[in-house]
Amino acid sequence: MFVNNSNGQRGLVCQYDVVCFDEVSGISFDQKDGVNIMKGYMESGEFSRGKESIRAEGGIVMLGNFEVDVEHQQRIGHLFGPLPPEIRDDSAFMDRIHSYIPGWDYPKIHPNMMTSHYGLVSDFLSESWRQLRNESRLPKVVDRLSLGDALSGRDRRATMKTVDGLLKLMYPSGEMQISDEDLEWAVRIALECRRRVKEQQKRIGSAEFRNTMFSYRIGDDGIEQYVSTPELHSENTVSPEPLPPGQIWAIGPGEENEGNGLYKIEVTATPGSSIRLINVKAPSGLRESIRAAEQVLYTQSKGLIGDHDPKSNEFAVQIRALSPVSGASCLGIPILLAICSAALRKNLKGGFVIVGGMSVGGTLEPVYNALDMAELAAEKGASTIVLPVSSRKQMNEMSDDLAARLTVVYYTDPRDALLKVLGE
Repeated sequence: MFVNNSNGQRGLVCQYDVVCFDEVSGISFDQKDGVNIMKGYMESGEFSRGKESIRAEGGIVMLGNFEVDVEHQQRIGHLFGPLPPEIRDDSAFMDRIHSYIPGWDYPKIHPNMMTSHYGLVSDFLSESWRQLRNESRLPKVVDRLSLGDALSGRDRRATMKTVDGLLKLMYPSGEMQISDEDLEWAVRIALECRRRVKEQQKRIGSAEFRNTMFSYRIGDDGIEQYVSTPELHSENTVSPEPLPPGQIWAIGPGEENEGNGLYKIEVTATPGSSIRLINVKAPSGLRESIRAAEQVLYTQSKGLIGDHDPKSNEFAVQIRALSPVSGASCLGIPILLAICSAALRKNLKGGFVIVGGMSVGGTLEPVYNALDMAELAAEKGASTIVLPVSSRKQMNEMSDDLAARLTVVYYTDPRDALLKVLGE
């Protein structure tokens, strides 16, 4: 791999651009020093033989399969489980891995994937890629890209190396101008693949890797966007990720005998001067919530969105029911907060679920089953529930188990609610 101690011959990483370990679980280390040499090389690109320090350029790729499906693997361990025992739980070794590519997303090769046209000869293609290793696209994009505070130095280095590689595939000529759209495509892939590494480090209990909220901005005025790994969360559960502007999780009562429902509210802002509900055949309770949110936005705009003119945008509101409840009533507060988020172009906190209805004058409506809503929020993966302060006495009956899983935040009026959910 590195050097033949008997005759001094340089190893594979000195001879090839990439060294690939297939079925990596079958690798064994006859001595612990082998792991340390790999760690040093993966960090600095150098390794030592006696007093001599040798530099090499060969990358390392490790391929492996799970004996169980991905969901089960995450329940019983972590996604580095197929690695050899000497390194599978070594967080320091993991931290040197730039990218974890989700092989389960790749389809098996099928005859209908083969082209009937001419292609590039593999020798020519590999040599082209080899020459691209001597170039970098980062100088063209580094001033336009800002990575979030959650990324450590190794995270940034790993992410930027992956971004550079992807952009060179998209823009093989160094003279080509890289569009913001393609830059964002590359950044999202790179952050997802690096975050997948950090999530496994967090699973083995390393406190230093707890903050995995990876984010980025494109341009000086860009909105901070968060990137998650799709296998971590179900579509019907509350994600801990900060939500994009205009999106919010809400809980509201359903029709009679239906119980409470979890909803995801999504608002988009485009040029115009109205608030429009996209839902077809919306129940009367939902239409009333929209009317209340609209009136409060217009009458209290200064305190909610400052100098932004609420009538300079058309807000398209969509309510998605994520549980089998059809009422969607008493959602005035979360709808208003989603509209304000879209107008301000600011993220809302992740893991938060908002509860509350209001009148067209902004008076908060009482919540009669706050404890049931809190239990639903915890069941759906929320970390925090935001309630009107009038619900405080009900929450005194919250069990110790629920109190340990869920934080309760109270608000006194619509503006107070907005300030407590903004991701600032």
